[in-house]
Amino acid sequence: MTAERFSLDTNVLVYAADRDAGERHERALEIMERSARRPCTLTVQALAEFFHATTGKGIVPKAEAASQVRDWLDLFPTAAAGSDALRVALRAVEDRRFSFWDGMLLATAEAAGCRAVLSEGMEDGAGLGNIVVRDPFKGSGFPPETAALLGASEEKT
Repeated sequence: MTAERFSLDTNVLVYAADRDAGERHERALEIMERSARRPCTLTVQALAEFFHATTGKGIVPKAEAASQVRDWLDLFPTAAAGSDALRVALRAVEDRRFSFWDGMLLATAEAAGCRAVLSEGMEDGAGLGNIVVRDPFKGSGFPPETAALLGASEEKT
C-alpha cells in the first residue's frame, strides 16, 4: 500500500521548535521525526512563516531558526506556490472558506500531490479541492487519519 503524500502547516513546525509548548512540542517533534520517513512535502510558505513566527516572537534566535529551515530544506522535498495556487486561494477567500494564507498553503500542497495537511490552525476535516486538513494535536495520541499518514497505525498491526 502506498502512503498518501501530505504536508505540514506552520504551527507544527513552530511547536517543534518551541521548547515551552509542553505536550504540543513533544507531539510536534514526533510528527517531524515520522514525517521525515514518510511522503511529506513542505511548502516554502510554511518554512518562511516558521522563520518569521519563531524569530518575531523570540522563540528561537535568528541563526537557529535559519539553520533549522536549511535542515528541513535538505530533509524534505519542498513546493512553492504558482499562479494556479494563487487562483485557488483567491477563490477560497471569496467563498469565505479559508483565510488567504491558509488557502495558499493548501493549494500549493495539493499542486505538489499532497492529499492532507497536518494543522492545528484550520478546522479538522475541512477540505479544499482534493486536500483535507487533519489536526494532529486533537485528543490524546494521534487521531486515526493522522496516525495513518505518519505510519503510526502500521506499528500497531
